[in-house]
Amino acid sequence: MAEQQALFDRQAVQRGRARAVKQGPALFLHEDALFEVQERLIDVNRAFTKIAIVTGFPGFWADAFPTATVVPDADVLNLDAAAHDLVIHAMCLHSANDPVGQLVQCRRALMADGLCLVAMLGGQTLVELRQALGAAEIAVTDGLSPRVAPMAEIRDLGALLQRAGFALPVADSTPRTVSYRSVLHLMRDLRAMGEANPLDARQKNFSKRDLFAEAARIYEDIFTLPDGTVRATFEMIFLTGWAPDASQQKPLRPGSALTRLADVLNTTELGADAKPVRGTEDQRR
Repeated sequence: MAEQQALFDRQAVQRGRARAVKQGPALFLHEDALFEVQERLIDVNRAFTKIAIVTGFPGFWADAFPTATVVPDADVLNLDAAAHDLVIHAMCLHSANDPVGQLVQCRRALMADGLCLVAMLGGQTLVELRQALGAAEIAVTDGLSPRVAPMAEIRDLGALLQRAGFALPVADSTPRTVSYRSVLHLMRDLRAMGEANPLDARQKNFSKRDLFAEAARIYEDIFTLPDGTVRATFEMIFLTGWAPDASQQKPLRPGSALTRLADVLNTTELGADAKPVRGTEDQRR
């Protein structure tokens, strides 16, 4: 049976991050992710003492969690089984060739009732750049090649948590719109984030200069803001899941409720064959 081709060139991912660190990284998305992670930990209201963090930018996350075990983003994570009460997968699951495998490894590293918290980029990230590059390449070369990495949609990620064996899975997203002076400044920032095109099937030779000029023109025609800057969308997705434990809340068996919803709402319960009552337009609003 033929081995499935990897989606991401992991060596290119690592080179991009190393270049970003050397040149001075742009980590504002990591700063946003850190803020959201800390807010979620406050809501959990539990003291975590055995923390592990999976990240491609260890310096940034180690500063935020000085006592944590920080491990590199790799296909096989250097995490001991059942050794941690909190695992944070920080801004690298979107470039994993096996995201379910990454989540399974995080779950195995957790103690019973331990928490896994994932911050990653989602499917609406760089929709503007994807559209502009695609239209430009069709116009200039009569073809199309992968230039912006595909990313998972939030509707699929909750199912990944369940497949990985987590209890009480939750997925939510926070879109962020960033303005840039030009498309060139956006592309420079992507390199400084370590988020340049890491696809294994990317075009390896140099592209025509006309391609990027046309992409910039299309981008600025469609996505210029009133102040003259151009917008770029980054979708931040956060996943939480718990290592299963007998102490966790369980959903009640259907039909086991002791109080009728109609009684709580002080209304009349209609049968399944009852016709809906149509109201006025204002009422439906």
